[in-house]
Amino acid sequence: MTLALSERRTKAATVVALTGEISSATSGELLERLMPLVRAGKTIKIDLSSVGYISSAGLRTLLVVYRESQHSGATVTLSGVGEELRFVMSVTGFMDFFETDEPARSEQRRRVAT
Repeated sequence: MTLALSERRTKAATVVALTGEISSATSGELLERLMPLVRAGKTIKIDLSSVGYISSAGLRTLLVVYRESQHSGATVTLSGVGEELRFVMSVTGFMDFFETDEPARSEQRRRVAT
């Protein structure tokens, strides 16, 4: 499968929109595209609304992005997390790492983090 990435800048963030599947075949490319933004301390919004599947390799990629953001001061927000993706990320604990564009979910994450 493939993963298409498009990047656009807004006043508030760099939006990286993903389309396809995040798998072992595509996670390396995703990491290569995200890490320069993260290392530069940017505000990044990852739009997952067109992602239907994420493998363990994809989850690892998001974990690497999260950990690097903690060191660089980057802010990484997930948007458009569909029901199936949310289930996988919740069961594995990954939703606890990221802010989302859903106010109630982000507030819950802040309570867990403190």
